[in-house]
Amino acid sequence: MSDQPGLTHIGASGEAHMVDVGHKDATVRIAVAEGHITMAAETLELIRQGNAKKGDVIGTARIAGIMAAKQTSNLIPLCHPLQLSKVTVDIAEDPALPGLRVQATVKLTGQTGVEMEALTAVSVTCLTIYDMAKAADKMMEIGGIRLLEKSGGKSGPFRHPDAV
Repeated sequence: MSDQPGLTHIGASGEAHMVDVGHKDATVRIAVAEGHITMAAETLELIRQGNAKKGDVIGTARIAGIMAAKQTSNLIPLCHPLQLSKVTVDIAEDPALPGLRVQATVKLTGQTGVEMEALTAVSVTCLTIYDMAKAADKMMEIGGIRLLEKSGGKSGPFRHPDAV
């Protein structure tokens, strides 16, 4: 047997299946993910001033990200439906991009991790920013979506080597 982890959602015959987590202990599990959306400096200023045609970009995108985390099992096949205890989405201006940086933190006490929920929250937050500002800037670009850290569960803690 190899020391390399296998694909947990693929059976011996190659069929997809949802992993049985019923035997796992319920532990506190936290995941943090990040991403960003680059845009023209003028678009960032438009968002900052609250002058986007569709309204409050930051507030709407934050709510969309929280809602997305709660709906992950409906969006990603084979993800378990989870009772999340906390979801936060932080959106910060980064004039150096120029654009917005997004970070999501998801928490629960349960038998499976919340990495997919954190990644989904970041993705949908960025997509919502794009949707709300696309009338001003169709050249926006979403990138850098990745897991920064996670804790809890059998595999133990993980921290991306580039995490600040």
